[in-house]
Amino acid sequence: MENNSAAGYWKATLGLLTKIMVVWFLVSYGAGILFADALNSIHLGGYPLGFWFAQQGSIYVFIALIFFYAKKMSEIDRKFDVHEE
Repeated sequence: MENNSAAGYWKATLGLLTKIMVVWFLVSYGAGILFADALNSIHLGGYPLGFWFAQQGSIYVFIALIFFYAKKMSEIDRKFDVHEE
């Protein structure tokens, strides 16, 4: 891989990681702690939404992030021709 191509690959990878970490932060810290009072006015399945996010919702989002990361990294790998066969 050329230096220019390698730099582009790492830039794309770090951009993806940054986006995923922002979502992770907003869901775990934001929905579970910072915005919990505002979210508690909404109920999901009989439970306040802030409580639901803190207990279960964040886990679902984290699992979705894993699949999203795998799909996007596969696309980045193909784009820069470093994918596995």
